[in-house]
Amino acid sequence: MASQFPSDVTPIADRGAVFSLPPLILHPFADAAAPNRLVASSRASLALQGLLPAGESSREDLDRMLLDGRFSEMRMLYYVGKDLVRWIEQCLELVERQSHRMPPGVKYQSFAGLLVDDAPVEVQDKLRKWGVADYKAIFARALGLNCLFANVPTRDLVSDEFVRNYFRYADQLFACRQNQSPFTTIGSKIFRFELYSSGEYSRMLERSWEDSR
Repeated sequence: MASQFPSDVTPIADRGAVFSLPPLILHPFADAAAPNRLVASSRASLALQGLLPAGESSREDLDRMLLDGRFSEMRMLYYVGKDLVRWIEQCLELVERQSHRMPPGVKYQSFAGLLVDDAPVEVQDKLRKWGVADYKAIFARALGLNCLFANVPTRDLVSDEFVRNYFRYADQLFACRQNQSPFTTIGSKIFRFELYSSGEYSRMLERSWEDSR
C-alpha cells in the first residue's frame, strides 16, 4: 500500500514509538446459576459421548443440559464482546483524532486482530491470572457473536442447532468480518493498552480522585 502521509509527517509505526490506547475494561457477567449450568453441560457432553455414565438421565435430559450450558456460554461471550466492541470503537475515535500519526488502513479489523493475535504480554498474563487460558478463542468468538446479535439473545430466538454448535458459527463470523476488506495489521510493540475489570478500574479512579483533592 502506498504511503498516504505528507512528506513532512512520519507515521508512528515508522518511529519505533509507542501509541497508548484506551484501557480495555471487562465487566463481570452476573448470573449466579451459570457456573452450575456450565458444569452440568460439560458432564452431559461427556455422557453423550460415552465418556461418563449417564446415570438415570435420558438422552433427552442430557441434550437439554448440554444446550442450557451452551446457551449460558453464548450469553457470557456476548457480554464480553460488547466490552470488546466498545473498546474498539474508542480506539477508532482516537485514531480519527490522531490520523496524521497513524499508518493508513487502520480499521475495526486492525484492533480486533490486535486483541486476538497480539495482545500485550501484560494483558495476556493478567488474563491467565484470571483463569482465562484460551483468551484468543474467547475474544474471537465474543466479537463474532456481536456481529450477529444487536442485543443479548433470548433462548427462543436461537435454534438448538445454533446453540449446540455456536462456537463454530462464532469462529466463522469473526473470520468473515476480518476478511470483509483489506486492513493494516498492528502489533502490541507499538499499540499498547492495559486491561482492567470494571471494579478494579472504578477503584483506581476513586483513588486518583482522592489523590487530586
